[in-house]
Amino acid sequence: MAKINPLEFAREVREETSKVTWPTRRETMISTVMVLIMVALASVFFFLVDSILHYGVNAILGL
Repeated sequence: MAKINPLEFAREVREETSKVTWPTRRETMISTVMVLIMVALASVFFFLVDSILHYGVNAILGL
């Protein structure tokens, strides 16, 4: 493994981060809202599936 000078490493990191395409504030907000909507939908879905399974198991076991 090659040893790298810390100053050279810092220069390379700075160079690479300048190549990154950072999202705009609007893109970040839209992505955040989309994630929150998907989390809410998944929560409702799993709640319904869990309720149905709970009802089914109780019906089978006679509880």
